[in-house]
Amino acid sequence: MTLVDALPLIPVGGPTLPQERRLVTAVPGPKSQKLSRRKLEAVSAGVGVTLPVYIVAAGGGVLVDVDGNSLIDLGSGIAVTGVGNSAPEVVAAVAAQLAQFTHTCFTVTPYDSYIEVAETLNRLTPGDHAKRSALFNSGAEAVENAVKIARHYTGKQAVVAFDHAYHGRTTLTMGLTAKNQPYKNGFGPFAAEIYRAPTSYPYRDAGLDGVGAARRAITQIEKQIGADNLAALIIEPIQGEGGFIVPAPGFLPTLVDWCRANRVVFIADEVQTGFARTGDLFASNHEGIVPDLMVLAKGIAGGLPLSAVTGRAEIMDAPQVGGIGGTYGGNPLACAAALATMRSYETENLAQRAREIGAILTGRLNAIRAVDKRVGDVRGRGAMIAIELVDPVTGDPDAALTGRVVAAAHAQGVVLLTCGTYGNVIRFLPPLSIPDDLLVEGLQVLSSVFAAA
Repeated sequence: MTLVDALPLIPVGGPTLPQERRLVTAVPGPKSQKLSRRKLEAVSAGVGVTLPVYIVAAGGGVLVDVDGNSLIDLGSGIAVTGVGNSAPEVVAAVAAQLAQFTHTCFTVTPYDSYIEVAETLNRLTPGDHAKRSALFNSGAEAVENAVKIARHYTGKQAVVAFDHAYHGRTTLTMGLTAKNQPYKNGFGPFAAEIYRAPTSYPYRDAGLDGVGAARRAITQIEKQIGADNLAALIIEPIQGEGGFIVPAPGFLPTLVDWCRANRVVFIADEVQTGFARTGDLFASNHEGIVPDLMVLAKGIAGGLPLSAVTGRAEIMDAPQVGGIGGTYGGNPLACAAALATMRSYETENLAQRAREIGAILTGRLNAIRAVDKRVGDVRGRGAMIAIELVDPVTGDPDAALTGRVVAAAHAQGVVLLTCGTYGNVIRFLPPLSIPDDLLVEGLQVLSSVFAAA
């Protein structure tokens, strides 16, 4: 029995913090501004900050900064703190592991929590086939390893990613990522044998259905690359940084069928969509697809750095012993956090909670759209919802409006994130522990911002 098994079940939600928006200074306040000046002197200018408030406590649906402001958190650290920030069960699990040992390196002297995390992932992910898992540190690292494994298994080299994709910032994953600025600009050359295909973008696809969009992509792949050269196809079931684009029905299943028929490994990048975020444990379930490999991170461990590749046993077992791994991959503290976090997703029925949050988000955001034609689209699933802002006459992306709206919301104590290839999408990723009234208040602030913008 692991340390986590002995822990009592504790509801998610983090430390006891008043669940309220409270502004005692301007945002950012004087102490945060002082820390920002220190950042300029100490931290690389390449490390950007969305909202320069410095956090001292967080839990439920709030972030508390050094100036005493309590902000509504609609970002979850980019979909990481799904179970809530400093969720009590996660804190207890990590503290118990901390008292035992912090590191040995699993590839030197292993420990059982790594195995239990792998067993849990093998059980929870789609499909009843034999599976294996390997643990890493970040989403990008897991993506790189998924590509390595697919290439080794197939003996082929080429990899296809899609328009609007985001898969990371390392040399290989920058090549997979579509958006140039800020992720790729000036950092080339990128890894070879990476190709791009058109995706399904219902809002801008002029009536093209999912099957038609898939056939368009397949035709391009067959003509420009050839299935005999293609090791893997990698796609996010809902594109994240690209704009929370939900593909039209039939798009992903058609791609999966083509991959199966052509010995191409289908990799689902569920770094942002995984772990109850979309109203199901994994977004692939909405589409009825079973990926060959899944890339997982973000919400897996309640805020600690951990990622994984989980997939078909015959594919995962293809690399030679020692071919995958790393010093910190599957760190025991992160494994303890992951076991507690994954238990919370199941026992607290957080997929249902994500659906409830999604209903509130889509209802309120569609109400704004009904009276403000600058909101061109409301889309997403569960607690992963976005709005695309456009010129109401031309339909062109309006990044400037997006920037103004988000800045005004920040000033009023609501943490929002942007995304989208054109910089014109606002994404909503609240922690699944956020109270309804706090979520509604944040959306009321947003509504007032639109009225004033």
